[in-house]
Amino acid sequence: MNITNHKYKLQELQQLDAAHYLHPFTDHKELRNAGSRMIVRGEGPFIYDSEGTEILDAMAGLWCVNIGYGRDELADVAAEQMREMPYYNSFFKCATPSPVQLSAKIAEIAPPNIEQVFFGSSGSESNDTALRLVRHYWALEGKPEKNIIISRQNAYHGSTVAGASLGGMSHMHKQLGGAVPNIVHVMAPYAYELAEPGESDEAFGLRAARTIEDAILAAGADKVAAFIGEPIMGAGGVKIPPASYWPEVQRICKKYDILLMLDEVITGYGRTGEWFAATTFGIEADTITTAKALTSGYQPLSALLVGERIAKTLVEKGGEFYHGYTYSGHPVCCAVGLKNIEIIEEEGLVDRVRNDTGPYLAEQLAKRIAVHPLVGETRSVGLMGGIEIVKDKADRSRFQPGGSAATKVRDHAIANGLMIRATDDTLIMSPPLIWTRETIDLAFDRLLVALDLAEAELASQR
Repeated sequence: MNITNHKYKLQELQQLDAAHYLHPFTDHKELRNAGSRMIVRGEGPFIYDSEGTEILDAMAGLWCVNIGYGRDELADVAAEQMREMPYYNSFFKCATPSPVQLSAKIAEIAPPNIEQVFFGSSGSESNDTALRLVRHYWALEGKPEKNIIISRQNAYHGSTVAGASLGGMSHMHKQLGGAVPNIVHVMAPYAYELAEPGESDEAFGLRAARTIEDAILAAGADKVAAFIGEPIMGAGGVKIPPASYWPEVQRICKKYDILLMLDEVITGYGRTGEWFAATTFGIEADTITTAKALTSGYQPLSALLVGERIAKTLVEKGGEFYHGYTYSGHPVCCAVGLKNIEIIEEEGLVDRVRNDTGPYLAEQLAKRIAVHPLVGETRSVGLMGGIEIVKDKADRSRFQPGGSAATKVRDHAIANGLMIRATDDTLIMSPPLIWTRETIDLAFDRLLVALDLAEAELASQR
C-alpha cells in the first residue's frame, strides 16, 4: 500500500538530515550519498515511510516495540503524567510515584530472587550500572581484587565505553582505543560455526561453557567478579545456545563463587514466551539488565534488576552508592512502562508467544525458509529468529565478501515490504509480540520473494 504523506517533504528532510544529524552505527558518507528513508508513522505491526510505503516490521523497531505501533493508551498515560509531574529526580531522598510503582511491578513479574530495581535510560547505561554495582559489591565484601568480568566474543552489551568493553565485538574495541580493564572474552556458544565435526549439541554446549571455567582458573577465582552473557546473543546474530550450556554456566559460577550478570535488554518482557529469558533457560542471575520492550520503545527507559545477594550487601554495608543519572526513574517513562506491562498482561501476549506464535514461527521457519537453497540453518526461541545465508548447504561455506549475501536478501526484503536485519551472514528477526499466525505467513511470503531475487543475483558465484 502506498499513500504519500504530504506532511513531510522527503528531499527537504534528507538535506537537513545530511547537514545536521549524525546517525548511530552508520557510515555517514554512504548514508549521505544514498539519503535516509524517512519513517513517519506506525500502526499495529506496520511502519510507513514519507512516501506512504507500508512495511511489515520484523524487528519491532530495534527489538523493542512489543505491543506494536500507534497505541493511544501509552500516549495518553504519558500526557497525563506530563501534566501532573513531568519530571523530578530521584536524588536527595526524593521519589515520584510512577518509578516506585513500576519497580514493584517489575519485582512481581521477575524471577523469584529479584526484588530491587535501578532505573536508567538505555541498556548501555544499565550495563554500566551493572559493572559498577558488581565491582562495588565485592569491594563491600572485602574483596576489591575480585574485579575481572568474563564476557564472550561477539557479545553485544551496549555502545558506551563500559558497554562496548563488556561486549565482545572487535571492531567496536578497535574504535574505542582503550577498553575498560579487567574484562576477558571467551568463546560464544554458536554451534553452527564453532562445533567440531561430529560433536553433538550437548557436548558443544558443555565445551563452550567450560571456556568460562578455563578463564576463571587462568585468572584465579579470587580475582573474578562475574560472568556476563545474553541468554540468546541478539545483535551477534540470534545465537541460541544448546540446552546443556546455561546449566553448566550456572554450575561453574556457583562452584567458584562468581556472580552471574544476565543481559536481557533484548529478551526481556515476553520475547521468549516468558517474562524473562532467565525463566526460559532456568537461569538464576544476580543482575538482569533490561530496557527496550520495558516501554515498547515509546519512551527511553532501562531497568537493572538486582538480586537479593547484591541488594542486601548494598543496603546493609554500602553507605552511599556514588552512581546515578539525571533521568533515573523518570516519571513519564516509568508511567509508560507501567501501562505497557499492563497491556502485555491484559492481551496475554506472553502466553501467546509461548503457546501459539512462537511455536508457529519455528514451524514455518523450518517448513518454508530452511528448505531454500540459500539457507543453511534456521533457529528461533519465542518471537526471535535467525536465518543463516550460505553458498553451500553441505559444507556451510559463505559467499564472499562475508555478509554480502545476507545484505542482498535484506535489501530485497525491505523493497518488498518486510523490514528485517542482516548481521554478517545472518538474517535476524524480532517482531512485535502482537504478530499473529497470519502476520508470520505474510512475512515469510515476502521473505521468500527476497530470497529468490537474491539467489538469482548470486547465481554466478555458486
